[in-house]
Amino acid sequence: MSLRSFISKQFIDVIDWVEPGDGILAYRYPMQDREIQNGGQLTVRDSQLAVFVNEGKIADQFTPGLYKLTTQTLPILTYLKNWDKAFQSPFKSDVFFYSTRTQTDQHWGTPTPITIRDKEFGAVRIRAFGIYAYHIADAKVFYEKISGTREQYMVSDLEGQLRNTIVGTLTNTFAQSNVPFLDMAANQTELGQKVATLLAPGFTNFGLNLDTFVVENLSLPDELQKILDQRISMNMLGDMNRYTQFQVAQSMPIAAANEGGGGAGLGAGLGVGMGMAQTMMGAMRQGPGGGEPPAPAGAAPAGGAPSGGAVVAGAETKFCVECGKPMPRAGRFCPECGKPQQ
Repeated sequence: MSLRSFISKQFIDVIDWVEPGDGILAYRYPMQDREIQNGGQLTVRDSQLAVFVNEGKIADQFTPGLYKLTTQTLPILTYLKNWDKAFQSPFKSDVFFYSTRTQTDQHWGTPTPITIRDKEFGAVRIRAFGIYAYHIADAKVFYEKISGTREQYMVSDLEGQLRNTIVGTLTNTFAQSNVPFLDMAANQTELGQKVATLLAPGFTNFGLNLDTFVVENLSLPDELQKILDQRISMNMLGDMNRYTQFQVAQSMPIAAANEGGGGAGLGAGLGVGMGMAQTMMGAMRQGPGGGEPPAPAGAAPAGGAPSGGAVVAGAETKFCVECGKPMPRAGRFCPECGKPQQ
């Protein structure tokens, strides 16, 4: 190498990297015909790792600290033996920096519902989503299997791989757990811990460490959720008799507001409500054999004749102006309350 070509070369005295923003996992230090000055310095900051690559092979991995690069200190590098013999002073090598900061708020979710066999509901489809966090733990493995020689490798470049790995593991967990959906939804923390344990080896295989994994929500598709809501409502009702009475009471102001006068609307609403109540309660009292329910007390016999001398509304009757009970049309006093009639 001539003196002129030697002088024209650019030498690097200090090698370091400051992250310009979020989302960068790996960064190749720009060499481009530049050589590292013998005696130069390598600065690796906290939350960083650095890797030297010589002739396509990793020479060493540097943890945070300040390093003086000389042909005397380079032989201590671990991954290549006597790799410094190929170098002259100055020497050239590719240098890669890796961010070891925790990449937080990474989102995962099921793009389509996962079908599982549930003990209570049978075959159901489940949706799930949450967040996770990870960081680079082994830069050498990450270089060999993920980032390679690219100038930059971003969090977004790895997102799809990790998300699909999570969904696949989650599907297997649901299939093998035999835990009812309601129990899984009530124990999302334990579910997240179990899934994280299963995911950890896969992250380690990429040179990563899974720091946290959170299941934020488990849900059913809308049509199944409506059915579940109906079932929960029925379980909450409990006593159907009391529920029927409540429904009748609720219908009274609605019936009163109908067209045709307040009294007529109220009477119609009460009639419909009481009819529904009697039908439902009669069905509940019906025996296992499907026989007819017993007639209510005081009801008229099948022949239509009144029992016990009670006055029944008809063509020859009217209603008391005070208590509203039926009474003979010709009567001047109500037999029930004694109020004089007009």
